[in-house]
Amino acid sequence: MMSLFLAASGSAGAQTDYYNTDAGRPLTVEDAYATERYAFELQLAPVRLERSRGGVYAWGLEPELAYGVLPRTHIEVGMPLAYVEAGGFKRSGLAGIDVSVLHNLNAETQTLPALGVVVDALLPVGGLGPSRTYVSGKAIITRTYPWARFHLNGRYTVGDAPTNAPGSGSTADAAVEVSRWLGGVAIDRTFPLRSLLITAETFARQPLDDAEDVEWNAAAGVRYQLSPYFNVDGGLGRRLTGDAPAWFVTFGLSRAFGIRALFPVK
Repeated sequence: MMSLFLAASGSAGAQTDYYNTDAGRPLTVEDAYATERYAFELQLAPVRLERSRGGVYAWGLEPELAYGVLPRTHIEVGMPLAYVEAGGFKRSGLAGIDVSVLHNLNAETQTLPALGVVVDALLPVGGLGPSRTYVSGKAIITRTYPWARFHLNGRYTVGDAPTNAPGSGSTADAAVEVSRWLGGVAIDRTFPLRSLLITAETFARQPLDDAEDVEWNAAAGVRYQLSPYFNVDGGLGRRLTGDAPAWFVTFGLSRAFGIRALFPVK
């Protein structure tokens, strides 16, 4: 009986997983909710392709694995891979190890929005990894209305600016998009009968180098549930201001699953 209950719970969670937006899946601004306890979510192919002025391309691929380790809490590990063109150089490789913890402080009520906090560390691993560890903190607010959901994100990163800026001849730090601060808002609308979510966002970010201009971005995307366990998403956006305005597209595929041995037995 217990195994049937756990299987049903996992299936129900997977059936609404398209509703849980993560950073980069498909947009930068995310909601305040964590992966369900004891559940895994494997980000199989989160890809970002960027084309800046002058026809310079950069792409990134970041496979990630999230696990609901505690109630309303998940841990996530990502391995960003990148290809960059900077200062006449073209390189590809591992661009660090990204480890984060998200905790949802509360469920939404009629008067109180959902609140979440994230602590993230980008570790100096790989040929295109950062020159030092960067630790970030993020606050998330999600508010749901009958016709749409709104999300507000604010993030701040601790650490000195890279010693090698993009264009200086080294691509090590050019491959890592780390901001001193980021603030943004997103709106999404779900169509449950079609297992479809559409979303749009705008956000501003200040690069770690204070001499660089603040970058304003706008993007839109969709997320669709292919099956109870698979979700696919895509987005299109534009960096409107800053030192290097650019178009970018994102694509992702995720797989939600559980491992029975990790569920408690009563």
